[in-house]
Amino acid sequence: MAAQRYDYIIVGSGIAGLYAALLAREHGSVLVLTKGSIDDCNTRWAQGGIAAPVGPDDSPEKHLRDTIVAGAGLVDEEAARVLTSEAADRIRDLVRFGVPFDIVHGEIALAREGAHSVSRVLHAGGDSTGMHIELTLSSVARHEGVTVLEYTIATGLEHGTRNREQGRVAGVRALNTETGEVRDYECRHLVLATGGAGQMYRVSTNPQVATGDGIALAHRAGAEITDMEFIQFHPTALKLPGVQPFLISEAVRGEGGLLRDVGGVRFMPGYDERAELAPRDIVARAIRDRMLKTGADHVVLDVTHLAAELVKARFPQIYRFCLDAGLDITREPVPVSPAAHYTMGGIRTNTWGETTIPSLYACGECACTGVHGANRLASNSLLETVVFAKRVINRTLESPETSAPMTEGAVDLAPAEEGEVEPPTREAIQSLMWDDVGIVRDAAGLGRAKATLAAWQSRLEAPTDRPSQEVADLLTCSRLVTEAALIREESRGAHYRTDFPKPRDDWRRHLVFRAAR
Repeated sequence: MAAQRYDYIIVGSGIAGLYAALLAREHGSVLVLTKGSIDDCNTRWAQGGIAAPVGPDDSPEKHLRDTIVAGAGLVDEEAARVLTSEAADRIRDLVRFGVPFDIVHGEIALAREGAHSVSRVLHAGGDSTGMHIELTLSSVARHEGVTVLEYTIATGLEHGTRNREQGRVAGVRALNTETGEVRDYECRHLVLATGGAGQMYRVSTNPQVATGDGIALAHRAGAEITDMEFIQFHPTALKLPGVQPFLISEAVRGEGGLLRDVGGVRFMPGYDERAELAPRDIVARAIRDRMLKTGADHVVLDVTHLAAELVKARFPQIYRFCLDAGLDITREPVPVSPAAHYTMGGIRTNTWGETTIPSLYACGECACTGVHGANRLASNSLLETVVFAKRVINRTLESPETSAPMTEGAVDLAPAEEGEVEPPTREAIQSLMWDDVGIVRDAAGLGRAKATLAAWQSRLEAPTDRPSQEVADLLTCSRLVTEAALIREESRGAHYRTDFPKPRDDWRRHLVFRAAR
């Protein structure tokens, strides 16, 4: 069967993919491939909101400074300046598409979250921001000439040829997970917007679909991958027996929620002068430390001192979820513990979303623009998706044949080595990563994980369906995280090693992986 051809193919249907699709439809035919339903993505679970310097006491420069400080010395200042300077325009775009941001006294309401110096976080429906943005954009996309293929997973990139060099990306091979049919789709421009890889870990705020597919896809194709050692663990995920981990938004602490240990003692002021509003990596490690000291598997987040009606109005999704689980957060503290949350590394791009392969672009959580550095500032993730999705489409119109330059000194993963192991499963990968490549790391654990993952790679058979493809992708991403974490002999941002507990100036650089071709 002849391959269908489009001007743009976008892989992923979160806010990055849908926003790019809605912009691209004005310039050619658009196909969106998504392995689940169009609404099945990380975006809809984003509670905290979207950061933008739109308040009267704010500015792009202030937002830039906060982003750089949170990023622990590894933020790409050029990319972060793009992010903060273009933020207000992208918020106006979302309003134009119909996103119902919360209004107070006729103006957009702004909240403050950890490591922000002022209130600059916009919300929609209280703590349902991601859901409102996702549903708004997917509704527009369905009616605006965008072709969407659901339950279709991309399994490989197709290259064209140009001279003797690696050619531009010319299309994608995809598997229909309902029928088992494999088809090729051709395009002029391919945009990866597949989200992160939070399902590498046993405890995660990410939905089941977050298996790092785009990162693994790009790595297999020879694109560069960077900063994978920096996995952000959200400090506060609901911890109740028999209940799946559920994100308790950063905004809860921004509104005055207090962290206490199981004995009722407030402990964050003893770890950082910013207390509950310290950056996420500091709060997550403090909670872990307090859990070890008390012998408990959780701490509590207390909002019982806040007005009950305020809590219900400001956090309706959290309030309802907890109430359904038998917990009234206006009367009882919320048991919480850290969980894997955000992949700060990913496919290396420049400030236009270009990868190191011509005609291949990436945006959203699967991309690494450099704006997050070693530790993402709260609520910059949704902003990054729309800012760089816009720049991707602009680049396809202005300079469609260029790509990001290759990195000197990029390394490849260690060769897979056979070992006495069973074939890998999702659950086995998740347990290994949580135990040995989690919030706190050391050489011994990382070495064990590296050896096991390499042995699993040698036992991996060619994927034939969605579950086996996801295991293969999780395994690739886990190897990238583990080997990068083992190489980086320091602690910085979200990467913390007990054997190298301090940051080192000679490690203020990025680790880049590129598969040999």
